[in-house]
Amino acid sequence: MLKRSTIDLWVGIFVAIGIASIAFLSLKVANLTPQSADKTYEIYADFDNIGGLKVKAPVKSSGVLVGRVSAIALDTKRFVAHVTLTMDGQFEFSRDTSAEILTSGLLGEQYIGLTQGGDPENLKKGDTITLTSSALVLEQLIGKFMTSFAEKGASGGHTDASAAN
Repeated sequence: MLKRSTIDLWVGIFVAIGIASIAFLSLKVANLTPQSADKTYEIYADFDNIGGLKVKAPVKSSGVLVGRVSAIALDTKRFVAHVTLTMDGQFEFSRDTSAEILTSGLLGEQYIGLTQGGDPENLKKGDTITLTSSALVLEQLIGKFMTSFAEKGASGGHTDASAAN
């Protein structure tokens, strides 16, 4: 029969491993794993509407993680969102690369998707991506649909095809 102190020791080890595992998974989920600063570079992109984009959101190209959003600020002169992207140094993109804010899944997180261009010159540290597409906001889409539906109803619902008959 095992002594009580031996059982207490094993329970303590098991609990410590469990706590370490939870801490590791929490850091992975929160995207707080450290990045090497010497292997990254920053570029910028301006968007009219960033939707629910947050700092630490992924930057992907063809589904591959190539960087993270490191800062979001409002440009008070042009009233656009100025987004700072910290890119992994092993990935280079052409100067005519386009950036758009996409959603992962129906109710998933928002991220920035990059589409490579054809320019032979690459973006350098401090450059700005000029071809951007803002986030689609579901409330705005529903509002536009309801407005067009109400306008169609107010005109009597007649279309050119039904008026010809």
